[in-house]
Amino acid sequence: MLRLSNVEVVYDRVIWVLKGISLEVPERRIVALLGANGAGKSTTLKAISGLLGPERGEITTGSVELNGVRIDHHQPEDIVKLGITQVMEGRRVFEDLTAEENLVSGAHTRRTNLAELRRDLGMVYGYFPRLAARKGVKAGYLSGGEQQMLAIGRALMARPRVMLLDEPSLGLAPQLVEEIFEIIQRLTREEQLTVLLVEQNAAMALEIAEHGYVMENGRIVLDGAAAALRDNADIKEFYLGLTEVGAKKSYREVKHYRRRKRWLS
Repeated sequence: MLRLSNVEVVYDRVIWVLKGISLEVPERRIVALLGANGAGKSTTLKAISGLLGPERGEITTGSVELNGVRIDHHQPEDIVKLGITQVMEGRRVFEDLTAEENLVSGAHTRRTNLAELRRDLGMVYGYFPRLAARKGVKAGYLSGGEQQMLAIGRALMARPRVMLLDEPSLGLAPQLVEEIFEIIQRLTREEQLTVLLVEQNAAMALEIAEHGYVMENGRIVLDGAAAALRDNADIKEFYLGLTEVGAKKSYREVKHYRRRKRWLS
């Protein structure tokens, strides 16, 4: 459904961030995009959703396609109308608006009547009952977990076919992370949603994804079925902090993988 082919992104015309990214996201599947800070994961999502411009970035080579139609260089609002929404890292809710007003704002690119709007609000509240109980509360007073639910719910109000999720577990308690990831799985099944998930919590991401890509320094260095990646020795060592025998190691002890680059050979 979503395909990136040899995409290169440059910031300020000199900073080469993405260096020939190619990946595919099948319809109604969850695909994980893993990598350390600065690997280019968020830039990849912005290249898809058209949000590079405000940060003085641009796609210089390659293409982004939705169902075989090129969408690179489209305006962000047009990409949303085509069916792609992005949930930004850090949630980015409108703090002075109520939870329900935030949700309604997510539908602003659609031509919808009041009955459809109420139906979609009911759909979001069905997945996130906490938001129903807090719909009249200003978003700035919601907890971090509730704000993350609100950000996802606001994206759902655009009725997307593809959702780009950037670090949805960031700063959340493990129990909340499990709850949100379970809802993401339900959305793919029940709403036929396709998800590209950027996540530092590799263990959780690979638990719900069907396929995964690993980025390093602006390049895809490894990809495969999620189950195979979970069993990959380098993934275990660098992202999960586990040796072959299951012993925990510190980040300082495992970071030597960068020098080995076994998965590039």
